[in-house]
Amino acid sequence: MNEQIDEKLNSREIKPTAMRELVLKLMMEKLSAISLPELEEQLSYADKATLYRTLKTFEKNKLIHSINDGNGPLKYALCMDDCECEPEELHIHFSCTVCNKTYCLNEIPVPKISLPKGFNLTSVETVVKGVCANCIS
Repeated sequence: MNEQIDEKLNSREIKPTAMRELVLKLMMEKLSAISLPELEEQLSYADKATLYRTLKTFEKNKLIHSINDGNGPLKYALCMDDCECEPEELHIHFSCTVCNKTYCLNEIPVPKISLPKGFNLTSVETVVKGVCANCIS
């Protein structure tokens, strides 16, 4: 697993450190997006500033993306291996109104948006809300 983690970090030109490896390992194990407070809870021995800087480094290097699901702090999820976070690569996010988990629906792209002349699209945030499969059962 450590080899796979280091490979992911290196592929995004992120220098592997013990904390970066721990954060990435945790994110790879989760099926839903994670917020900084949740990350702090999972890694209680880690410094909050270090965790924040780690997330920002990951986001800057397109290893993860942030999601504003409207339920509080930003959440973060892993990008697909070949993702460059361009608007045409973006996907829908699903926020469960019962458990408050947010999931990437990678197979559902954000609909193409045609802007008027002179406008430049830089990002799109699409969050669908409802009840996830775990909470329905």
